[in-house]
Amino acid sequence: MIEQFKVIPVVVLNDENDAKEKLSQLVEGNLLVAEITFRTDYAEEGIKYAIKNYPSICVGAGTVINATQCKKAIGSGAKFIVSPGFNQEVCDVCKEHNVEYLPGCVTPTEIMMAISNGIKVVKFFPANVYGGLSAIKALSAPFPQIKFVPTGGVNDNNLAEFLSSDHILAVGGSWMMKGNIAENCKRINKIIKENI
Repeated sequence: MIEQFKVIPVVVLNDENDAKEKLSQLVEGNLLVAEITFRTDYAEEGIKYAIKNYPSICVGAGTVINATQCKKAIGSGAKFIVSPGFNQEVCDVCKEHNVEYLPGCVTPTEIMMAISNGIKVVKFFPANVYGGLSAIKALSAPFPQIKFVPTGGVNDNNLAEFLSSDHILAVGGSWMMKGNIAENCKRINKIIKENI
């Protein structure tokens, strides 16, 4: 599902007005994917609102840390689920509903847990704290079957470098959600087009 996108915006929605403003700008900037986080009480409604009003956006749920949140997210229509770490209950719910799960995995043990559950793509978070691209390259040696989605510390300055690696499927982050979102997204698309 997410392999078609090179950059996955991590989107925090507080209410309907906030959702309308941010999602409209993602569409205007032609970055048509959103990982809506479960950091706010509006997350579940925000996913429903996004799916109903912005059908061109591939909507997923992020910061999903337990089975209850996962069920709410999938019930609201989320197409993929992202967690900051690996959670077996979340993994099981995703399997049950045939929804892609990207758990946060930064150690060999966590990656092996993901592999044992049939997962081929993991979130690498926070990428800047856990060694960034050099760590991902090192982990790819024993785990060539795994692709990474680094999040945390990725920005316009290092985006091309991250995406140039065969081990990276996409990157995630919220840096484009500050300031003029549409212009930020257009700039990201330009970087992708020039470097990929």
